Parts: sequence; C-alpha cells; structure tokens
Amino acid sequence: MERVVSLSLGEVMLKGNNRKSFIDQIIKQIKRSISDIEHGKIYIDMGKIYISAPNDSIDKIIEKTLDIFGIVYASPCIKINKNMEEFEEAILKSLEEGLDKENKTFKAHCKRSDKSFPIKSMDLNREIGAIVLKNTDLTVDVHNPDIYLYCDIKKDVYIYTKKHKARGGLPLGTNGKGLLLLSGGIDSPVAGYMMAKRGIKLSALHFHSYPFTSKRAEEKVHNLARILSRYSGRIKIYSVNLLPIQKEINKNCPEREMTIISRRFMMRIARKISIENGYKSIITGENLGQVASQTIDGLNVTNSIADMLVFRPLIGMDKIDIINIANKIGTYETSIQPFEDCCTVFLPKHPVLRPKPEDIEASESLLEVENLVESAIKEMKIVEID
Repeated sequence: MERVVSLSLGEVMLKGNNRKSFIDQIIKQIKRSISDIEHGKIYIDMGKIYISAPNDSIDKIIEKTLDIFGIVYASPCIKINKNMEEFEEAILKSLEEGLDKENKTFKAHCKRSDKSFPIKSMDLNREIGAIVLKNTDLTVDVHNPDIYLYCDIKKDVYIYTKKHKARGGLPLGTNGKGLLLLSGGIDSPVAGYMMAKRGIKLSALHFHSYPFTSKRAEEKVHNLARILSRYSGRIKIYSVNLLPIQKEINKNCPEREMTIISRRFMMRIARKISIENGYKSIITGENLGQVASQTIDGLNVTNSIADMLVFRPLIGMDKIDIINIANKIGTYETSIQPFEDCCTVFLPKHPVLRPKPEDIEASESLLEVENLVESAIKEMKIVEID
C-alpha cells in the first residue's frame, strides 16, 4: 500500500487541445507550493494528478493544494495495485481513518476508468459493501450516507473516504496577464482573486498620496498583496504617488469633478504601464452605484480613457456578497484596518454623479495631462510580493 494525494480537475478536463498545457501549469504551481514539504513523484493517471508522499506529509500537501486554481477536490488516498490482494486491508484502513464516531451508514462509490479491469463498478460496489458489513457495525444507505467509500480503478487502484473542496477555476497564467488596481479597501483584492481564478496572472498598481497618506496605508496594501499571492503567486506592485496630480486637479478644475478626473488619470497610468509591460487587461474593484464615480455615466467617462479591456468582476454584486468572499480568501480583516487611501485626499463634498465627457475633457484641457502622467510613472516604485 502506498499513500498519495489525489487532485481532481474541473474545467481543465474540458479544454481539448489545450488540456495538456493547462495541466502542466497546475503541476508547476503544485511543485512551487509544496517545495518545502517532503513528497515523492507527481504524476497523472487518467485525468487526475497524484502526489506520492509519506503519511505525515499528506495533510500539509492537501492544505497547500486546495488554494491552487484548476483543482476542484483533494483527497488522501491509499494506492494499491490491481491484483486485489490488499483490497480488503486498504478498504478497512481507509474507512478506519475517515470514520467519525457519529457515522452509522455508508455507501460504496466505484468508478472504473480502466475498462479492461474485469470487475464492473456495480459488482465492485457490492464487494466493498460486503467487506464493510462483515467487519464493521455500519449499514448501507444509498441515498444519504454518513460516509462514502470511494474506489477509483485506473492504472492502479485508489481508495479514499474524503474529498476536500478546493478553489476550482483555471490555472494561473492560462488567460494571460492583468494589472489590478489595488487599493486598501475590501473590493479590489476580491476582484483580483476572482480574475486570478479565471487564469489571469496578476500584477498590481497602487496609488497613494504620501505624505497626505501614511506609510502604514501602503504597508496595508502590501499585506493584502501578500494574502493574494497565496492564490496568485508572486505579485509585482507598481506604487505611484498621485498627490502631485491631485494638487493640479484641485488647483485648476472644479471641485465636484475631483474624483472622476483622478480616476481618469489612474486609468491613463494603468494603460501606459500595461502597454509597456505586456498586460492584456486592467482589473478594478468597481461596483455599480457604490460610490459617486461608479455610476453608469461615471464609469463611461472613466472607461473611455482605457482603450483596452477592463474587467470589473464585482460590477453587479451586493456588498455583503463581496464581504463574504473577502472573508473566505482572508483579506477582509486587513482591508478594514483604518488607514486612509488616496481617494480620501481632496474629497469633494458634492461630487458630480452624471459627468459629461465634454465637461470633463474641458476641465482636463487646463492640465498638462501627458507631463503629469509621465512624471508619476517616472517616480513610481516597484516591489515584488511573494
């Protein structure tokens, strides 16, 4: 008998000619995630990834692999060969390790991927049932059992009782690279997580207004990126001081347009950084109607600057749903730490809710737009978070 971790793949198995490259990317992520844990061979057997490991490494490996996008379940398995001499021992050992005191009923669930195996799935279910009934006090319940006993017949035989739900989605990088506008709030880390789950490799752009905003606020953003990196791998952060631009807007433009013009400058800077570094999309945590700049008119005026794909995965979500995801991925407690961000600087009392493009463009004509953008990018700092 051998101990292995079984990793079930979801959407990846539907990808046809791209499947191999997707699986290769998942294996690459696995190797990176468990590099500090003792393990043996990582291999594929009929649509699942398996990791052989000593028994005391199994739980650690499962904990790490649950956060790898593309994996839907992780299970601790007992692996035996097909001569079935160890079959009964493996069944009872797996049941013993997975059984709770409250468990009274069971169901056998066999899947015969290798059709050359002489015993059909239904017959194997009956054999497993007979073994369990003979050796335990459990009874059969095919509709609502307390515990499942799984048996996968592939090149080898894998027996297990537990399926730990993983993140699912698509493996990192299989949908290119994106630049996340990462603030210190609740929304943008969730937006980054959701797009990383769809296979986008993240980098981040953070705007601050130092010294009007504190170094602690920037550290908070780095901590959020560190949490995100658990799912998305290493994150490069472009840190841009928006204060010189905000001062010019405040001096030359109507106060009520401060927020929307600032957002347009953020988009200009994000677009330029994206073009220069090969990012194919910009990702924001914007949510329709949540704040003054996120009305349909406001988003239209901001979007016209980007001239490239902008993902807004939270656009139609309720705030409570966003908070639930933030709690689930571990960013919420950091996001609510009370450090100000750049959006609070020169905040207008009555921001424009329905900006017109011609009005905003007229106000921006009073600014040296290109020089301000170039200067901001020239002075930006870059850090990498892992």
